[in-house]
Amino acid sequence: MWKTTEGSTARLIQLCVGYFFFYVITGISVKYFTGSSLLGYPGMEEIQYLVYSTIGGNLIALSVVLVLRWYHLHSNKIITWGKLKFPQEILYIIPSGICTAVVIPTTTLMYLLPISVMVAMVIMRASVIIISRIVDAIQIRQGILKKSVYVEENIAVLFALFAAAINIFYVGPGDFDFVHSPAAVIILGSYIVAYSIRIYIMNYYKNTRANGVKLDNNGFFAIEQIAASVVMFGAGYILFNSSTWFETTNEQLVIFRDSIALPHPDWWFAIIAGTAFGMVAFFSVFIFMFKGRTATFAGLVNRLTSLVAGTGATLVSYFLFQGTFPKTQDWVSLVFILIAVAFLSRAEKKRTRELTIAKEI
Repeated sequence: MWKTTEGSTARLIQLCVGYFFFYVITGISVKYFTGSSLLGYPGMEEIQYLVYSTIGGNLIALSVVLVLRWYHLHSNKIITWGKLKFPQEILYIIPSGICTAVVIPTTTLMYLLPISVMVAMVIMRASVIIISRIVDAIQIRQGILKKSVYVEENIAVLFALFAAAINIFYVGPGDFDFVHSPAAVIILGSYIVAYSIRIYIMNYYKNTRANGVKLDNNGFFAIEQIAASVVMFGAGYILFNSSTWFETTNEQLVIFRDSIALPHPDWWFAIIAGTAFGMVAFFSVFIFMFKGRTATFAGLVNRLTSLVAGTGATLVSYFLFQGTFPKTQDWVSLVFILIAVAFLSRAEKKRTRELTIAKEI
């Protein structure tokens, strides 16, 4: 077991390795399960796989937080309403959980668009990097964040923007026109709005710990996941019954209902594969809330790790499952990402020196 200390670079690397590993599995699984049955793949409808993978991801996350009792949150203040007592942080962690309930399905839906895993990841990750920088600017102005954003972090954000621009606006012959696809724009828009609120809340929680109060990321994750699961279960119940309640014959709603009422023969396998996405959630939150780092830095580390994982997933899909080989613009985007990583490395060295002097790590 590689033992590391909280807030150290070594601990950060550990989280990135775990994130990378499970995201590669997640990216490959999407393309595998929705591959053509004529080629020997399960041939699931996109909505079917979304249902099964979401169930698998939720089950693994809930199982861990309930069995280990992570929901006992270290709080700045306990609120009393009559006989009810609870941490004040719950009042904003629950809304973060609601946003998570939006992020989870929209992430999978992005992968199901007719684009490579790499392109989907570049678009989503670059969006979150930009959001993280904006959150830092807001919280610095509010006096919540006491640390400055290094020049190296800002330069890394710039290269991440270059990476996103290439894949969003470059449309070659036969490529998927992302900008002019209403479905793609709605999915991405929902993802961005939900993540904007969620990243602000996560950093508000991290940056407002009172003296002597532990930065309880496990507790935050537990409450957020419980709230997200309740919301997704409620939404799923409504969608399952909507065709009956509203007498609709919408094709997507029918597929959603049938995925549960008349499950695909490989439904159990898809649920197991979906647990990889649940594991990704742990590493994702812990990187976003990593001790002593700005939202800009943590967001960059989180998103760039998943982007590199996307490269691996795309290549594996190509060689094993006849997927799409990365195009030239994909590789150019990856170069920009690697340049961003180089600047992040310099920023991390400066930050660890700063935290060591301040005796925060």
